[in-house]
Amino acid sequence: MRIVPFLVSGLLTTGLVIVLNMQLPAGGTKTPRLGYFLSPQLGFWQNAEASNAGFDEEIPLPNMHGKVDVYMDERLVPHIFAESDLDAYYVQGYLHAKFRLWQMEFQTHLAAGRLSEILGPERVSTDRFFRRLGMVYGAEQTMALVDQNPAMKATIDAYADGVNAYIKSLKPEQIPFEYKLLDYKPEAWTPFKTYLFLMYMSYDLSARGVTTDLQMTNAKNYFGYDDFEKLFPNVQDSLDPIIPHGTSYEEPGIKTHAPKNVDSAYLHTMVNSTAMAPIVPDRDNGSNNWAVAGTKTKSGRPILANDPHLGLNIPSLWYEVQINTPTHNTYGASFPGTPAVVIGFNDSIAWGVTNAGRDVLDFYDIQFKDSSMNEYMLNGVWTKAEHRKEVIKVKGVGDSVENIAMTVFGPVMYDGANKNISTKGKYLAVHWTAHTAGSGLQTFYDLNRAKNYDDYLNAINKWSCPGQNFAFAAKNGDIAMKQQGAFVARWKRQGDFVMPGTDSNYMWQGIIPVDENPMMKNPIRGFVSSANQMSTDSTYPYYLGAANSFALYRGITINRNLTAMNNITPEDMEKLQMNNYNSFAEMARPVFLKYLKEAGLNAEEKKYVDELKSWNLRGDINEQGATVFKCMWDSLEKEVFADEYSKSKLPMPWPDRPTLLEQLLRDSSYKFVDNISTEKKETIGDDVLAACKKACKNLKYLENLGSLEWGKYKDTRVNHLLRIPALSRLHLPIGGGENMINATKEAHGPSWRIIVHLTDEIEAYCVYPGGQSGNPGSKYFDMFVDNWAAGKYYRIVFLQKGAAEKNEHIKWHMIFS
Repeated sequence: MRIVPFLVSGLLTTGLVIVLNMQLPAGGTKTPRLGYFLSPQLGFWQNAEASNAGFDEEIPLPNMHGKVDVYMDERLVPHIFAESDLDAYYVQGYLHAKFRLWQMEFQTHLAAGRLSEILGPERVSTDRFFRRLGMVYGAEQTMALVDQNPAMKATIDAYADGVNAYIKSLKPEQIPFEYKLLDYKPEAWTPFKTYLFLMYMSYDLSARGVTTDLQMTNAKNYFGYDDFEKLFPNVQDSLDPIIPHGTSYEEPGIKTHAPKNVDSAYLHTMVNSTAMAPIVPDRDNGSNNWAVAGTKTKSGRPILANDPHLGLNIPSLWYEVQINTPTHNTYGASFPGTPAVVIGFNDSIAWGVTNAGRDVLDFYDIQFKDSSMNEYMLNGVWTKAEHRKEVIKVKGVGDSVENIAMTVFGPVMYDGANKNISTKGKYLAVHWTAHTAGSGLQTFYDLNRAKNYDDYLNAINKWSCPGQNFAFAAKNGDIAMKQQGAFVARWKRQGDFVMPGTDSNYMWQGIIPVDENPMMKNPIRGFVSSANQMSTDSTYPYYLGAANSFALYRGITINRNLTAMNNITPEDMEKLQMNNYNSFAEMARPVFLKYLKEAGLNAEEKKYVDELKSWNLRGDINEQGATVFKCMWDSLEKEVFADEYSKSKLPMPWPDRPTLLEQLLRDSSYKFVDNISTEKKETIGDDVLAACKKACKNLKYLENLGSLEWGKYKDTRVNHLLRIPALSRLHLPIGGGENMINATKEAHGPSWRIIVHLTDEIEAYCVYPGGQSGNPGSKYFDMFVDNWAAGKYYRIVFLQKGAAEKNEHIKWHMIFS
């Protein structure tokens, strides 16, 4: 009878082996293969890194031309010293892969519309969105262009070779944690993935139009064009533009003309859409940058500061690095996935970027002959369409095939196979400057080597998408700011709504000449700055786009401070980057209190109003007034606009922050003050009182929760890219927020802070909310987060050749040969 227990044991063992090598359902998702994931030899345990781990290593690699020394400092920042540029980029690729491989591949899978290969059917809609947006198509165009540039092609190829050299060296137990969790393995890196990553950054920084153009069309149709103009005006009374008021501009090289039928066929036509992007770029994706001349600094030398505002994720978008070769010595933040330094400095200059916010993406309503989408109407003639077949591989399921019609405008994003209630029967093509081949990576390649203003200008003039404001400072004393990109020469309101695709008069009439893009050099005021506001006032001869695409108040605060400051030091710049003053609240609070009928408040409500009155207008961690103001102003906006919006079944954009404030400063009888759902005609006083009472109920609730202080109310976090709480940094004690220079919101804010003092021996400081390692099992995974939250900076170790080995901050030496 011994055979029976043996058989039972054998069956149980076999069953256990099978089960442990399966992904099991778990709360709407699936577990990893537990046998592999929990294996002591191969599983996630192997990703734990000792706190005293060392990084000294000698690494022989193929395809290198000489020796490369990498000195790792105490923060795990590599200082690459190479005898050739190609070897430097080869090693940069290797190091990016060593410390950030999963992040690099995951982000490019997202851009390529390949998440379904990893995560299964639930991500098909995301993949379909990016395929139809033309992400792969745009990357193909750029790769074809760059392949014609031998130097840039060699750079990107060398970088890819370095990434692959690391991938080939990986042992099974060394595979990054997230691969084990999601049960897949790294694949070979290709140069094409670099272009895909750059396409994703173009989307993240310029593609608000993917959602806003469609929603703006809904709002224009629902409210009518005249009322739409009241909700989304193109004038900002408080604007302090990047290029100061009073600047004169030359006659435009392209004189735009609106079509004759623009009123009937565009402004007053009906093209509804409920289309929504599965991943919507944050409306506050932007940044601050400024440069002050030596006339305003204590040392007499320029200082440059930059802090890009993006999603707060870990692993971070940025990877800190120094690259030293015979052609350049550059330090700064790089993108894992691309070679070179993106924001930083070299021995001669410093540069920083902010988002221009200009509209570079439009939709066109296409009329096809039939559902085959083989021909579409243009200027009264049936025009042949081309087709792209995009195959989406889906984990555990068969392939999903997208048949995408290609028009003169671009890919047809919405059609009979990709539709919703309102786009049913409509075909919408997307026209995006990112679909045109660009040489953006050449910009950073050249900036890394730039020596002066002329080099800077030559480098950034190659930039096309997304539009950026490039700040510049040099050791010789020059400072400058230029807004650069492939900007469409538009007539007023062109592209703010879906445009007719049957009439070529609605096509783009040209790209603004590079020398007509807004810029200034060495202004008398002694500084340049940008904070995602409109670049110019209305005297600029081209239409900049809808005003609700631009921030307003951070720029006001920055310029006010820089105007008043003198004898500036790097420490002053650190304090300015962490400034929590709210200029919007400064203007809005008096309006709110002016119309508030305090006699209608009870004692508890008056308590919160008193808190509002005594507030210092700062979004510091412990300020309760900041929470009171936000709740009360948000409540007022709902009181004014919600009655009209509630009657629409289509998604529409909410009026931008300045709209209500500036309308009330002009006229208290603003049309939308009246509640159309009641017989009474409400005044602004009625709305403010009602808003205050509703806000006070919420404030009482927050107070009972212990969340009335601004830091607790805002509750900032840095999310792991997979949104896994245990791998994220939650409940961070940091102030700042919307309309403040320190633009830290719940999960969005300064993703990299850098200050560069251009003295003979450059003095620079930086910090970002993450760490150099992408391994959750390493102490370097989130090493910088606490200092970032506290507003503390690291002094940058900028080394010259020959000085690295003796520097006290250098801890490890890697030798590549």
